[in-house]
Amino acid sequence: MKKFNLHITAFAVMVFALFLYSCDTGEFLSTPAKGSLSEDVLANEQGANALLVGAYAALDGQNISGTWSSGGTNWVYGSVAGGDAHKGSIFTDQTPINSIMDMSHNAANGFFNDFWTTRYEGVSRANSVIALAPQLEGVDDATKARIEGEGRFLRGHYYFELKKMFNNVPWIDEETTEFKVPNTGETAASWADIEADFQYAYDNLPEVQSQVGRANKWAAASYLAKAYVFQGKWSEADALLQTIINQGVNSSGEPYALQDNYADNFRADRENSSETVFSIQYTGPDGTGTIDNSRQEDMLNYPFGNPFNCCGFYQPTQELVNSYRTNAITGLPILDGYNDEMVKNDMGIESSEPFTIHEGPLDPRLDHAVGRRGVPYLDWGPFRGKEWIREQSYGGPYHAQKHVYRQENASEFGNRNEWAPGSAVNYDVIRFADVLLWAAEAKVELGNDLNRARELVNRVRGRVADDTYGDGWVDYTDNQPFALATVDSESEMTALDANPGEWVIRTDTESTFILLKGDPGNADNWQEYENPNYTVSIYPPGHPYFLDQARAREAVHFERKLELSLEGHRFFDLVRWGEAKQTLEDFYQYEGGELGFNDFSGASFTEGKNEYYPIPQTQIDITSVNGEPTLEQNPGY
Repeated sequence: MKKFNLHITAFAVMVFALFLYSCDTGEFLSTPAKGSLSEDVLANEQGANALLVGAYAALDGQNISGTWSSGGTNWVYGSVAGGDAHKGSIFTDQTPINSIMDMSHNAANGFFNDFWTTRYEGVSRANSVIALAPQLEGVDDATKARIEGEGRFLRGHYYFELKKMFNNVPWIDEETTEFKVPNTGETAASWADIEADFQYAYDNLPEVQSQVGRANKWAAASYLAKAYVFQGKWSEADALLQTIINQGVNSSGEPYALQDNYADNFRADRENSSETVFSIQYTGPDGTGTIDNSRQEDMLNYPFGNPFNCCGFYQPTQELVNSYRTNAITGLPILDGYNDEMVKNDMGIESSEPFTIHEGPLDPRLDHAVGRRGVPYLDWGPFRGKEWIREQSYGGPYHAQKHVYRQENASEFGNRNEWAPGSAVNYDVIRFADVLLWAAEAKVELGNDLNRARELVNRVRGRVADDTYGDGWVDYTDNQPFALATVDSESEMTALDANPGEWVIRTDTESTFILLKGDPGNADNWQEYENPNYTVSIYPPGHPYFLDQARAREAVHFERKLELSLEGHRFFDLVRWGEAKQTLEDFYQYEGGELGFNDFSGASFTEGKNEYYPIPQTQIDITSVNGEPTLEQNPGY
């Protein structure tokens, strides 16, 4: 079975409607429903698994409260807020994101309430599993512990999400009877609570699961290590991460390892691999006639117009693109002054007009993350530029692509049952590259083995440092599957009956030609796109960056930016590093000041406030007792 099926069965829907321990801060869920199913009816392995399916189903945040505001990929709160991307589209579409993007948001922004509601719904569903597990009949102790372990893993995940977003949130568990409790003091969710859930899961989950989408022992260990990392508990993190690297396996029992080809992490036909630690599982058309289970939270985030129909959101920033520049001699990142030279873009240039791609050296991971004019956009042909951008002057010239399905298997992994597409590309909450880079961080922060930190970073850089490693560089052959033709001369090309926008592969030049406009018989109407210039290397022994703790820290942090761009992590990384104020202010000055994008022109990061998002005002209002709030607002809001 390829994936753990995450849509709730009819039986489970009935169960959830009638029997859920409440973590709602109101009283709706805490009031028994008439005709509710009793625990003894559910107290068997079938009932427990039905509840578990529902707890997993909440991972994507869909059909609970909001869509893109509540999704599991965190593209708004982690990537847009962290400077990876503009909101995109136009200013007047999805305006609540505008204030999140420029840090002017407040507690009335409904996006935060959607996030809070969906994550606490996940907590509620996990609590129902945890409460039921000890009462299961005809089930051995190991199975009970496994079921409770999965429930506690999922609860740990949902609380981790809440903690990194809001910091101060109430702890509601399977024994809670009073749901209007403070989010500070003894009733607040603590890191110790989250650690305890992951530790229990680590101790009680099997290495191999019956379905690949289920969390296993090593997913729990990795999430526990992530909790240590977020707290700066480097000794604990270091020891556990080394164990995971040496012994960890995915839920299918395959030892953890990086996939040879970086791009395979973002292909629906090559996921749940050796690199998968824990993923939100998505599917293509599933018979429901909806895209609910098809990465619906990213449905806005496709190039504007044909062939995707909608909607032009999630446009990578120039600052992010510039980060992939490399030193032409060493092939290493440019940590200082990467914005001194801008990667060439097609701002203001019509898709029917000529454009030559940037000729300077780049890291190939750029073109697996970002769509840019003239470079293959997966197998959809050369990225069309302005024609695929809703408003260049607002969101810039680029588009995200890690979530996009491929044309070759669009019928299986693309879902067109709504006005915007769905995708079966899984979202990796944690992948093995995370583990390696956390381990490198731990070595740097402990200051006891900077050379080992270099080796761990090189393990991540190594798969893209030489295209023979995994054939992971983007080139003209990526355009071949859906090219109009493959020819070996200009005369053959100009003899074709072609329409503007169609492209051909030229074997004589080893490049792609696209017809920009007019008569295909006129060679001047064709634009040649050569392969990008990739120059990327690993850090050699004794490199100065890894002889000094401060510089090593910079190198590791920058590697996370490159490796994990547009995967919802950037803002939360900057906050935990204590770098959010300086890094984002510099970003605002570049993107909103120097480049003049008005979506960032008024942005400002307030230290001591913007590290966390505000407690939703709706939640404060509905949890008041006798007119007095039980939830305390975060500082500065």
